[in-house]
Amino acid sequence: MRPGDFDTAVAMAAVRHLAGAVGPREATSPSFDRAAGWVADRFEGLGYDVRRQRFAVPAGSSWGVPVAAGRSTNVIATPPGFDPDRPHLVVGAHLDTVPQAPGAEDNASGVGVVLAAAEAVTDRRTRLPVVFVAFGAEEPRSATDPEQHHFGSRAYVRAMGAGERDAVGGMVSLDRVGVGARVPVGSAAESDPVQRQLLAAAGRVGVAAVPDPGQRSSDHWSFVRAGMPGARLGSTPYAGYHSSGDVVGVVERAQLDRVGRLLLAWLARR
Repeated sequence: MRPGDFDTAVAMAAVRHLAGAVGPREATSPSFDRAAGWVADRFEGLGYDVRRQRFAVPAGSSWGVPVAAGRSTNVIATPPGFDPDRPHLVVGAHLDTVPQAPGAEDNASGVGVVLAAAEAVTDRRTRLPVVFVAFGAEEPRSATDPEQHHFGSRAYVRAMGAGERDAVGGMVSLDRVGVGARVPVGSAAESDPVQRQLLAAAGRVGVAAVPDPGQRSSDHWSFVRAGMPGARLGSTPYAGYHSSGDVVGVVERAQLDRVGRLLLAWLARR
């Protein structure tokens, strides 16, 4: 497998479908369920074993909009024959949006890169088996409580046994990865082994990247706080954040390509 195996057209097609055809995808809404079904179909079409992990989400306020309690879903894709207690990597992106946003950049861009990476590694060797996840309910349901956030990844981590946690060699969350000319590489603390690996991978493939320490506002934080190494790709500010202006035209194809090539370099055997 080479970084050039990343197909940016696959990522852009996902952005167009999720932000254009589906639109806003609040975590407990029918539109989120449609999006989850579409992502599951994409993974299954690539030959992955797919399961849907359901979990409860509380009522609250999501970026100023009241949201009801309900249930949301993680879509989890594993390679055939996968053993969760053996060393592996996790690559994920949240599928939900705040209620008022079509969510092209936040976070159809991340889901698009996940789907394109999943396609790129099919029938190609990675350094460890890879689990791909589209997380539900990442977006906040409180303006003040940091625990009312990241519900899908927290549910995923809660369901992991001790052996599976020990087996995770690294987790990468792709969150807002389609804007900018450099790729932010976030770590929950000052640094993280996965952050350092990603920065090294960026150097190998000639992708401009910048460290982003103290970054806890994405699904990698659920893994890191439970003792697993993890990092975030993405987070460049943009005008349409959490608004009706987060439309397909916001997402830059060249930045998706940078992120995808960096991710594949991290996954590849060396």
